[in-house]
Amino acid sequence: MTLAIFDLDNTLLNGDSDHAWGEFIADLGIVNGREYRTKNDAFYDDYCRGELDIYAYQRFVLSPLAHRSMQELAQWHTQFMREKIEGMILPKAEALIDSHRAQDHTLMIITATNAFITAPIAQRFGINILIATEPEIRNGLYTGDITGTPCYRDGKVERLNTWLQKNNTALTGSFFYSDSHNDLPLLQTVDNPVAVDPDEKLNVFAEQLGWRVMSLR
Repeated sequence: MTLAIFDLDNTLLNGDSDHAWGEFIADLGIVNGREYRTKNDAFYDDYCRGELDIYAYQRFVLSPLAHRSMQELAQWHTQFMREKIEGMILPKAEALIDSHRAQDHTLMIITATNAFITAPIAQRFGINILIATEPEIRNGLYTGDITGTPCYRDGKVERLNTWLQKNNTALTGSFFYSDSHNDLPLLQTVDNPVAVDPDEKLNVFAEQLGWRVMSLR
């Protein structure tokens, strides 16, 4: 099994689905628009600097979902896909995925963004294996918290290793595509790290280490 692993936001997507979700629910009036956008932008800036408190951020993102019916949330997400995500889909990203699929590689998305937001996006790309930060569900409803290890920085490596053990496989020949220096722990773990439209910090590392650098824009 050769794994082709993809980060999602700003890698396969021309934008950040987590941040876009915040904009979306602010547009819907589900939250206080001005206040929520300000906090959403601040968390995103923290992420870009590599200083994100992932627990605080996930509570912020998930709290508007808490105790709402799954049917209502599914309706919101369908609208979100149509209004926000479809315009972020990169044709070159789809072509890259198809090239790995043609080689019979096992496709995976691994992302810090929670599974509520990302599962339908992974399905849109035709990728069945998703490792994401997991929202907590009790009695069929989201609680506003997460469960398990957040899929962020070293947490991505931990979560991937757990998956590898459960599926009795290894990273031999593996690829990982990412735009972010936050993914350096996982990029340094795979056999074929690829920097995709990298941020400034990742670009420096990629050049120093001789990694492949590419653009999907």
